[in-house]
Amino acid sequence: MDFHMTTGQKAFNVLNQIFLIALSIVCILPLIHVLAISLSDKTAASAGDVVLWPVHFTWQSYSYVLGKPEFMRAFWITLERVALGLLVNMFLTILLAYPLSKEVRVFKYRTVYAWYFVLTILFSGGLIPTYMIVNQTHLIDSIWALIIPGAVPVFNVILLLNFFRGLPRELEEAAFVDGAKQWTVLWRLFVPLSTPALATIALFTIVGHWNAWFDGLIYMNKPEHYPLQSYLQTVIIKTDLAMQSARDLDSLSQVSERTSKAAQIFMGALPILLIYPFLQRFFVKGIVLGSVKE
Repeated sequence: MDFHMTTGQKAFNVLNQIFLIALSIVCILPLIHVLAISLSDKTAASAGDVVLWPVHFTWQSYSYVLGKPEFMRAFWITLERVALGLLVNMFLTILLAYPLSKEVRVFKYRTVYAWYFVLTILFSGGLIPTYMIVNQTHLIDSIWALIIPGAVPVFNVILLLNFFRGLPRELEEAAFVDGAKQWTVLWRLFVPLSTPALATIALFTIVGHWNAWFDGLIYMNKPEHYPLQSYLQTVIIKTDLAMQSARDLDSLSQVSERTSKAAQIFMGALPILLIYPFLQRFFVKGIVLGSVKE
């Protein structure tokens, strides 16, 4: 049956597209502005002449940043955090979502456990009790202080369990008939069929760990243990003392504090910008199918 849109529907689609394009432009312009500043020389950046295109193009800011030990150390700490955090979060999310996706006749108290975890979204233990626990478990100044407190992301669990519940039960029953156990069904059947949902929550996890900065300031007593975003936060709100004390006269002649900060900010965002296109095709499907139980 042919579907013909009315004039009102066509107008709505046009206005909706215009709005989304305008919103996209508003979101991307600040990033383009920061990139343009990072690729401009210090005189143009300091004078405010840079808008959306580099003035007197130069890579000097990036050369300076890549040779800055504080930035590279924080960058590698964040890479370590993302790798460990992704592994821990995904493993625990899958292990928790699988039993909670079962029907009550299979897992009698699944509803009780599900609501128990949902309540943790609505009510948290608070910042001070959380810090006391991290401190008393001797995790302060450890990479695990950035991972263990958020090891079970309940929102991701809800998305995945709803996706699991939407999978055909006939496949699971056939596996049991063939002699498969729960562990085999989970890792050989449910996980391979849940690629869109897993890619979606993996993206959430990566972005969450990469962008987190507050926990680094709280749980790390030494600045050399800061992850990248915590380090960038201190650089942005404070004067870059390393720039003022730099002995490289060539860098001082071509790099200013503003271009240095812009280069560090853009490099901090670049990894996520590179990862997202590879996971984007799973994103919408994973969100839609994981948000509503069929």
